[in-house]
Amino acid sequence: MQYLSANQVKDKALTLGFHKVGIVDAQTIVAPQQGSDSSVSHLQSWLNQGLNSSMDWMADARRQAIQSVMPEVKSIIAVAMNYYTTKERSNDVANAKISRYGWGRDYHKVITKRLKEFSAWLADAGYHCRYYVDTGPVQEKAWAQQAGLGWVGKHSNLITRDYGSWVFLAELLTNLELPPDAPHSSHCGTCTRCIEACPTDAIVEPFVVDANRCIAYHTIENRADDIPSDIAQNMNGWVAGCDICQDVCPWNQRFSQETDIEDFQPYPWNVNPKLSELAELTPEDWDQRFRASALRRIRVDMMRRNAQANLDGMRPPSNSCE
Repeated sequence: MQYLSANQVKDKALTLGFHKVGIVDAQTIVAPQQGSDSSVSHLQSWLNQGLNSSMDWMADARRQAIQSVMPEVKSIIAVAMNYYTTKERSNDVANAKISRYGWGRDYHKVITKRLKEFSAWLADAGYHCRYYVDTGPVQEKAWAQQAGLGWVGKHSNLITRDYGSWVFLAELLTNLELPPDAPHSSHCGTCTRCIEACPTDAIVEPFVVDANRCIAYHTIENRADDIPSDIAQNMNGWVAGCDICQDVCPWNQRFSQETDIEDFQPYPWNVNPKLSELAELTPEDWDQRFRASALRRIRVDMMRRNAQANLDGMRPPSNSCE
């Protein structure tokens, strides 16, 4: 078994194209901390209130005990990749809005390719590992904060000093013992811009998002035939995710910078598509438009539903009398 230092591990991560990397000692820290409460308590409270809506996978018990995911884990290597691009959305109400995360190539594919190479490098040195990019029962944001990458903001996204919250997160669990980095402190202060900007009041209190009221949840995860009327009336053009809380964040307005990952540059048809076109989307058009895209999670019938909900919300109320 070849000895690898923390610096060697971090240099490898940066060489692979990750923009931030940090380490957590999984042996001495059973649960990462968020403020004065552990992330385990925070998650359980969120689940107990039903704020996960239909996302039952969030209740997977392994999410609250990292050793149940990999019993021999000694270190968690947390990484982040900047995906921000300078392209801006049109203000035309006829256009649909798609979250920046889905503008380019599927981030799962982009990051997994690098994680595989990272894992192979560790294996060559004699170590075991598992890796995840939004694909396993691990608390990515909490571990990223514990690893010093940034802090979980009041909108529940991880905020970094270097790139704001426009980052994808991933982690590699390994039996390689490494010295940990210091956790990142919170820098939201008294700011409440994200809470005030949410049109559906989904951020019910700082650091707590109610998926039942979240536009991103309803456009991506809600499999029902219809979107609740109180949400549909406030979608403001969003058909795939929602960036409102991130757009207004002072850290994003100040520190966001263009990514150097070419795969994250937007496909032209994903930036300002027409609501009317998406409302009539055929399976063939859906397959062509969202090939190699994270937006394939949004089925064709869901995309039509999302677009139609926005179009219905734009119609003036009827003045007819019965």
